[in-house]
Amino acid sequence: MAVGNGYVTLEQVARHAGVSLATASRVLNGSTRQVGRALHERVTASAHELGYLANASAQTLARNTSSLVGLIVHDIADPYFSSIASGVTRTAEDEGLVVVLGTTGRTPQRELELLATLRSHRARAVVLAGSRTVEEETTRRLADEIAAFNARGGRIACVSQEGLPADTVVPSNREGAAELARHLIGLGHRRFALLAGPTNLRTARDRLDGFHAALSGAGIELDPRNVVHGAFTRDGGYESTRRLLAAETDATCLFAVNDVMATGAVAALRDAGLQVPRDLSVAGFDDIPTLRDLTPGLTTVRLPLEWMGEEAARLALDDEETEPRTVPVSGEVVVRASTAPPSGA
Repeated sequence: MAVGNGYVTLEQVARHAGVSLATASRVLNGSTRQVGRALHERVTASAHELGYLANASAQTLARNTSSLVGLIVHDIADPYFSSIASGVTRTAEDEGLVVVLGTTGRTPQRELELLATLRSHRARAVVLAGSRTVEEETTRRLADEIAAFNARGGRIACVSQEGLPADTVVPSNREGAAELARHLIGLGHRRFALLAGPTNLRTARDRLDGFHAALSGAGIELDPRNVVHGAFTRDGGYESTRRLLAAETDATCLFAVNDVMATGAVAALRDAGLQVPRDLSVAGFDDIPTLRDLTPGLTTVRLPLEWMGEEAARLALDDEETEPRTVPVSGEVVVRASTAPPSGA
């Protein structure tokens, strides 16, 4: 049997199956109220024969949830976030779910608005990926919004620092930066410059602190003039490096607190007529996929970015009621051609 107008209603399915509209709705919209097996099979057979497509909004109301998984990142153009997004999407799609992406532009208010919107659409789960701000009021407001989402029956997982009422995949930013610093010290470097990123991002601050702590532990003083703050982007790395060169730095090694800033630093050094690592060694953090096209290859701290996204999605989609869980993620120093012993060492 076919319906001539091309649009099949739930009422037509119910009439074809010889059941009430309420029964057809319970079967096709996923209500938690049970329907007998024989009736269930009769309704689904009629829906298939007629070519009925379930109404997503009706299913959401019946189940008090939807097939949507929210993913909120700061900047999808940043390979760090696109790699995490790949892992989230793969896990969600394996569960037959649909990922809805929102980008914050690193604006805390936008993050709150996106999470509230996903709550209003009864998203089943949300993954928040990105550094937390050091501002306590912003963190408190985000924690309140997460609590409201949880109260409605959804789950949230983060890829960031601890401190929110949600499962969290936590990269070892301090430890990874410290391990990298110790490797660079082992090459013979004693004068360092740091592209430290924004002052209000915990990721940038944690990596800066870890690197600085390792220098202090080796008895190396860091010249404050060699610490330059800027945007957490390629252009931020480029401009920060130009400022560093204009100040006539004496550093032999530059550490950028993420790889996209390191990429900008290498470009700025090249444009200034300097060679890496002959004139200045350069290192980063994250091991983003686009590094394979960078010459020379960048020494960095590798994080398993796609796996981090997969793990966050698994936590968010876990229906078991638990206290917020923390999954620590270790970084691995990857040595490439952008670092070498300083000249004369």
